[in-house]
Amino acid sequence: MLTQAKPPDLASRVPFDAGRLDRLMDEADLDLLIATSKHNVQYLLGGHRAFFFDYMDAMGISRYLPVFVYVKGAVDQAAYFGHRLEGFQREVRPFWVATAQTASSGSVDAIQKAIDHIRRLGLRPRRIGVEVAFLPLDAGMALRGAFPDVEIVDALVVLERQRARKNAEELEKLRIASDRVIDSMMAVVANHGPGTTKLELTEALRREETNRGLTFEYCLIAAGASHNRAPSEQKWEDGEVLSLDSGGNYHGYIGDVARMAVLGEPDTELNELLAEIEQVQQAAFRSVKAGAMGGDIYAAAEPLVRHSRQHNHLHFLAHGMGLVSHEAPRLTNSGPVPYTDDDAHRPLEAGMVISVETTLLHPRRGFIKLEDTVAVTEAGYDVYGDRARGWLRGGSAL
Repeated sequence: MLTQAKPPDLASRVPFDAGRLDRLMDEADLDLLIATSKHNVQYLLGGHRAFFFDYMDAMGISRYLPVFVYVKGAVDQAAYFGHRLEGFQREVRPFWVATAQTASSGSVDAIQKAIDHIRRLGLRPRRIGVEVAFLPLDAGMALRGAFPDVEIVDALVVLERQRARKNAEELEKLRIASDRVIDSMMAVVANHGPGTTKLELTEALRREETNRGLTFEYCLIAAGASHNRAPSEQKWEDGEVLSLDSGGNYHGYIGDVARMAVLGEPDTELNELLAEIEQVQQAAFRSVKAGAMGGDIYAAAEPLVRHSRQHNHLHFLAHGMGLVSHEAPRLTNSGPVPYTDDDAHRPLEAGMVISVETTLLHPRRGFIKLEDTVAVTEAGYDVYGDRARGWLRGGSAL
């Protein structure tokens, strides 16, 4: 069913900085934006995510495709086209857009409703921005067929730059997610001892995060001298280290942190290794401040890595965090996820959030890592989940 909200109060209900989005679209020479990823639709709708399709997209002979339409400089013409099952959520929490329809049944059906909306508005866009990586071929072909003379371009950068600066509500969600992942890790380590398998530890962490209101996304787990981070039947034994690197999702926002544990008391070597990793982390933190160049983070950390006795096995990485792992700011072009380092040459902005991680692939002692979620503030930085930074003791609560 199509609904029309009264537009006069729309400006006060828009959940994002529409002026910023208009400027970014202007810089990219876009007249119209069509978002089709679940994360960007959630952002543009102010938190809405279809609960039925949280874990899957396929249904019947097609797939779920949320479609958000935004016309530059005209919030009153914004529209959302979702699946019929989203109608229940719309009844409970109406969408802010003036035009909302929850009646689609597949990808082509959803994009066709968006096309019809654009035509009803009488718009003649020159350039339409889409999410190329999140627009299925059938829907993309339908869009191209409807507007054969329009240039359709990728709007990834526009949407990334829009989301890069988080508001207070988003920051609080990231703080909650990070804190609860840390609490979950501490509980798992304290309540498990020798002989526990990595599969059992991963399942225990899933339960702990779920019980704390998070959606468990993953756990990269390494034990002993092995660098393998997949859950397995490998057992955690006395004297061995354990690395837990987990993403817990709170209302779409990811708390991605890593902490270390050991069964027994850490020896001098282990204490020194973790202290060196902590030194790199703290140096990176101190470089974070609104107005500082993004590249300053690497400039602070990399000399310590190069001069370390472990330099052949020590790795540093900093990347943006939010609704997506490795979102803007993008600070390196040589990391494990390929992209350009545009934000290394731009000033950091208050509200940006960065994951800072230092990893040691020690040939004898195993996988040792700290990872933290760091928010940029006007005065400096704020580390979320800033606890349990030393060696956690396995089985301490048994």
